[in-house]
Amino acid sequence: MNHPTGSNPPPTERDPVTEKLHGEEIVDPYRWLEGDDEAVREWEAAQNDYTDGFVETDRREDLRPQFERVADHTTYQLPVARGGRYFQLIETADADQPHLTVRAERDDEPRTLVDPAEFGETVSLGWFVPDPDGERVVYGLMDGGTEEFDLRVLDVETGEVIDRVDGVGRCGEVSVAWTGEGFYYQSTGAAADDELLDKAIRYHEMGDGGADRTVTDDIPESRWPNVQVDRETGLVLVALGELASDTELYVLEDGELVPLLTDVDASLVPLVHDGDVYLRTNHDAPRFRLLGVAATDLVDGGAAAIPSDERGLDSFETVIPESDDVLFDVAPAGDGLVVHRIRDAESMVSLHDADGTARHELTLPEHAGIGRDAIGGSRDADEAFFTLQGFDRPPSIVHADAGPAAGSDDWEIVQEPELPTNRDPRVELDLTVDQLWADSPDGTSVPVFVVHRTDIDLDGDAPTVLYGYGGFRIPLLPSFDEYRLPFLADGGVFAVACLRGGLEFGEAWHEAGHRAQKTNVFDDFEAVGEALIDEGYTTADRLAAWGGSNGGLLVGAAITRRPDLFGAAVCAVPLLDMLRFHKFLLGATWTPEYGSPDDPEAFAWLREYSPYHNVAETEYPATLFQTAAGDTRVHPSHARKMTARVQAATTGDAPICFRGDEGTGHGAGTATSIEIEQQLDRWTWVAEMLGVDSS
Repeated sequence: MNHPTGSNPPPTERDPVTEKLHGEEIVDPYRWLEGDDEAVREWEAAQNDYTDGFVETDRREDLRPQFERVADHTTYQLPVARGGRYFQLIETADADQPHLTVRAERDDEPRTLVDPAEFGETVSLGWFVPDPDGERVVYGLMDGGTEEFDLRVLDVETGEVIDRVDGVGRCGEVSVAWTGEGFYYQSTGAAADDELLDKAIRYHEMGDGGADRTVTDDIPESRWPNVQVDRETGLVLVALGELASDTELYVLEDGELVPLLTDVDASLVPLVHDGDVYLRTNHDAPRFRLLGVAATDLVDGGAAAIPSDERGLDSFETVIPESDDVLFDVAPAGDGLVVHRIRDAESMVSLHDADGTARHELTLPEHAGIGRDAIGGSRDADEAFFTLQGFDRPPSIVHADAGPAAGSDDWEIVQEPELPTNRDPRVELDLTVDQLWADSPDGTSVPVFVVHRTDIDLDGDAPTVLYGYGGFRIPLLPSFDEYRLPFLADGGVFAVACLRGGLEFGEAWHEAGHRAQKTNVFDDFEAVGEALIDEGYTTADRLAAWGGSNGGLLVGAAITRRPDLFGAAVCAVPLLDMLRFHKFLLGATWTPEYGSPDDPEAFAWLREYSPYHNVAETEYPATLFQTAAGDTRVHPSHARKMTARVQAATTGDAPICFRGDEGTGHGAGTATSIEIEQQLDRWTWVAEMLGVDSS
């Protein structure tokens, strides 16, 4: 098919930097685009203007009212129950950001505690943690999606801010834990000072003149803290984990971190609950199991009193053994546990006694999906909550009876969004969801979900988007995105590939797609693309690759390895220079997943697939590289440099474009108004390049 021509992008100056890495001479012609000076800003402005020529079209204006309508609904995040109160982030249809709300009873109308719009147009509330009694709540405010926070503490009854800690850097709910007098939290340096990896655990004492002190700043560059406090025994448990790698476990005693488990080459995800310590781990269990020990075993006499040779997993008992399902998440629910499992890349929920004894599995709809950290329960009542969604089901809040007498059908949807009827798959937009399996070159079967309008004629030429991620133990489960609804309504096909590198089938699936095995992920993605063609959904000219972050690396690898397989690509907030990724922002923390370019062995496999270093003179598909000024995870230079290099190398006339967004970052905290503009860029790009016939 004929793409809009992109033969005259703005020129980019070449200023080659040559260096020798592990005996190989590496030339970087666009190193100067790693900067933040006026020349870079002028380059971005020229590139944005060029991109406007392809996405500021009549089609975009046709899509705009559709996007505004599908976004015009109330969005509900997972409720958190504490002290008989229910806290929840809710974004109403007329808001640009979620509000923090509270209810005294589950069926009450929510009362707004915090409206981030009061602090500025681009300020968002990233997370919150109530104290165990539900009387106070600490929350994080960030500006422009930077994921660098100021902390506020408010009195729930009065709604008044009673304390604050400014400029704490990266922080989140997993590192915030209340005690009676204050709370622990993580702090880091600032991205602007290149100090994001300078981490500390601090303790903030409430009240006038309350101390704010460092507990420890001896945290390795690649590890991040998880702090939990047991309200029954006072145990303070600290996990220092690498992303998608191993974890060290400590007990905080008298201001010192006492090692508990520091030589276990496995993931240890702790859950402290009313006198019990649980560990979800892949140690000797690739699909994960749950272990437990009484907190008193760790605090009576002090963890330091336990002989070092007894500080091991042998002191923990098996609570929930490994099974054929992947044990993905666990939360307390009354006097028991609620468990999120993954089965063939779909979500299952089961209820258990505190000792792990299985009660029942909930009867969920076909192709159900529950996101990460989207399951929870009340510690004071027999109830559980989770966010249920699917490709044809918008995210809805489920309340489940977690009492010992409850059964498989004792759950109900208590909050769900309303969508325009002609774009609502529960009403007029009839969608079909299939799960197919594609054979990767090494014989591995890779699942892929395929979504399309039920009544379309699949004649082998449907415009199709293939989405993937494949990394960091992140599974791609059935999920909903209102912005893809107009594309589906217009006869498009949307496919989600469950690639190796994720956790769809446990740790073995993850390890088969990381470090030296990373090219398996790209093989899987390409195999799925070929299967979509072979199964009669589409052709290469009408197939678009789409991914963000680590998924942006996937798309970058796809277009450099198999430019012939795709007609278009959306490469969002991507990693692309895999020989320098570890030098910027959070990059050094990803070396357990990718390997370090400083290591000669890892350099060899990174050099083999690094998209930036594998650009060659060939005909590339129409590609949109998108990044954001406030991204403090993946440096915008990846997208800048790759755009320039592919523009210079392509022998075809398909456009290679760049979009640099303002007022947002890697994705967290993006205002709905900005999100609509980003989605208009991406979906207009796909529709124009694939020639979608709009209804």
